[in-house]
Amino acid sequence: MPFAIYVLGLAVFAQATSEFMLSGLIPDIAAEMHVSLSAAGALTSAFAVGMIVGAPLMAVLSLRWPRRRALLVFLTAFVVVHVIGAVTADFPVLLATRVVGALANAGFLAVGLTAAAGMVAPDAKGRATSVLLTGTTLACVAGVPAGAVLGQAYGWRAAFWAVALICLPAVLAVLRSVPDTTPAATPAATPAATPAATYGGVRPSARRELRALRRPRLLVVLLVAALVNAATFCAFTYLAPVVTEVGGFSEGWVPVMLALFGLGAFAGVTVGGRLSDTRPMWVLLPGGIASLAGWGLFAATAGSPAAVFVLVLVQGTLSFAVGSTLIARVMYAAPDAPSLAGSFATAAFNVGAAAGPAAGGLALAAGLGFRSPLWVSALLVAAALVTAGLAWAVRPLRRGKPVDGRVSGGL
Repeated sequence: MPFAIYVLGLAVFAQATSEFMLSGLIPDIAAEMHVSLSAAGALTSAFAVGMIVGAPLMAVLSLRWPRRRALLVFLTAFVVVHVIGAVTADFPVLLATRVVGALANAGFLAVGLTAAAGMVAPDAKGRATSVLLTGTTLACVAGVPAGAVLGQAYGWRAAFWAVALICLPAVLAVLRSVPDTTPAATPAATPAATPAATYGGVRPSARRELRALRRPRLLVVLLVAALVNAATFCAFTYLAPVVTEVGGFSEGWVPVMLALFGLGAFAGVTVGGRLSDTRPMWVLLPGGIASLAGWGLFAATAGSPAAVFVLVLVQGTLSFAVGSTLIARVMYAAPDAPSLAGSFATAAFNVGAAAGPAAGGLALAAGLGFRSPLWVSALLVAAALVTAGLAWAVRPLRRGKPVDGRVSGGL
């Protein structure tokens, strides 16, 4: 794996810390800003909405930029909005910084995923993707709990300052390590060098690559990925109140539980990275069924501290194993969109990250209790399994095409 891919993973770690750290800060933000818990949860949804819009928008905007320049622009903008978020006393301004920060994050991740996939052999996209997503899981293990500790000790604003500072070495690392290439800069003789080589060195075209969205297989994978990630983020966003209000843990245990979920996520991404290139169905089918059962069991036993302790780890593992494998399948399902495939994957990931917390917030606002986001997560995974099953059932009927069981496994 090229060193530059690990550098991209470092930057993703800093950005993912910002995206996920609100799980441990929402109660404090709600109290200081004088808004409800569900309204504060909208900060997570707002970030995800910005990622959804920003992924294709920023990818198209930077389509012909040198990769290093695009990554630096997005990462610098991310730092600036976190400084603003750290000093504002106005909730709407804070909400706006989350959206703008998400646009920058989306641009970075969309370009980064595409660049990473283009730096490796055509059959190693899953492993390259897993390195970047490892930055996300390490954020859950270290960044998010650290943000929660900072928030408890010095206030939630300290966590925003910390994210801005973490991004600075990432800026320098990108400047020194990422090749300053453009999509059209590498000839077709070196197909693993840049994504544009897929077109034999032809300059990328947004219109041409967006046609990939007409493919039923790609649309199904995007939908299933969004549903699975919605389940993950629905539960994760409201994990703190589940742990304290239902599980009976003190607030001091919240960082521990977030770290435990992150450890599971790291294990899940590691498994997904090893299998998503060749045996994705070994992860998707048993992992999806186990995830459904796990969220239901978590909801039913959330009042037991021992059950909470075990299931936080287990569900973190299952959720990210299935989710990361689906993100890799998006990259494989869009071979004719080598420059925008990363934006499709980013958008799918964040459609779930927006819809999940929103659905959990609706359940809380309806007075269904702190367990309700876990039940919503179970329903979302069930919807993903039904969608995948229906797509697999009708696929042989579409134009008489055979099912590719070894690599695609129906997805």
